[in-house]
Amino acid sequence: MAGSEYGENIATLSMNANHSMSNHSMHAVKFASMTIKPHDCPLVAVFAENVRRRRLKLGLSQEALAERAGVHRTYIGMIERSEKNVTIYNIWRCANALGMEAHELLRPLE
Repeated sequence: MAGSEYGENIATLSMNANHSMSNHSMHAVKFASMTIKPHDCPLVAVFAENVRRRRLKLGLSQEALAERAGVHRTYIGMIERSEKNVTIYNIWRCANALGMEAHELLRPLE
């Protein structure tokens, strides 16, 4: 490949990369405007209610549940108030601490 062809190819790649990043940024902005707050998501509310009901049924304080799950005590309160979009990992940790399977905490009560 001649030197000028190499330079043209690099310039083309650079322009394509910049265009791609620009499109990605535009999509990110569009996606960010479509995000849902945790308290507006029905599944977050289901999880919150199930954690609270099970914790109370077991006679645990938020602090005791937090200690069992390995999270901060304020985190449990935030979960129960639907203020947190909980990761799969923390759903699993809460479920184990409550003696349940993770999927049970995500099932709406009948």
